[in-house]
Amino acid sequence: MCSHHIAWPAALAAAVLAMSGCSGQQPAEPAAVVPVTSTTVPVQVPSSALPAPEALTDVLYRLSDPEVPGADKLALIEGAKPADAATIDKFATALKDGGHLPLNLEAAGLGWSDRYPGNVTADVTVNTANPATGAFSFPMEFTPNHGNWQLSQATAKSLLAFGNAQASSTTPAPAPAPPTP
Repeated sequence: MCSHHIAWPAALAAAVLAMSGCSGQQPAEPAAVVPVTSTTVPVQVPSSALPAPEALTDVLYRLSDPEVPGADKLALIEGAKPADAATIDKFATALKDGGHLPLNLEAAGLGWSDRYPGNVTADVTVNTANPATGAFSFPMEFTPNHGNWQLSQATAKSLLAFGNAQASSTTPAPAPAPPTP
């Protein structure tokens, strides 16, 4: 049956070509070729070097430190406002209360973001102190800020949702699953 689906368009094309050659009229002038243009603007790759993986994991280590108040961590998250400090505190407290601290973080696969020029993406592998959690990878995006790096707002929302879920439950929840891109 597949051969009929392929043969039918081929036969139609052959018939059109044969009819145009047998009509006895002058051949039509070829249509002007219109160049195809794309409306997509190529992403400009920054001329600076990618940050060291430690520059990115340092942001996460500081964010997860329950000894540092949330208000002191606002600069670690893109667009964070003073009202976000309580959520940031819940995240660090949930990690501590769940027995997940200390964390061991590794950033790999660093690259420039294809959506937000200047941002850096990385696959962060998280190993917690809680053996039941195990290791998991989490794709993250970081944005530059005055010579330092911040967690992008979108990544922070995914991560901090873990803290809110932990804080509202009485039993520890498993570590967050990586978001789907």
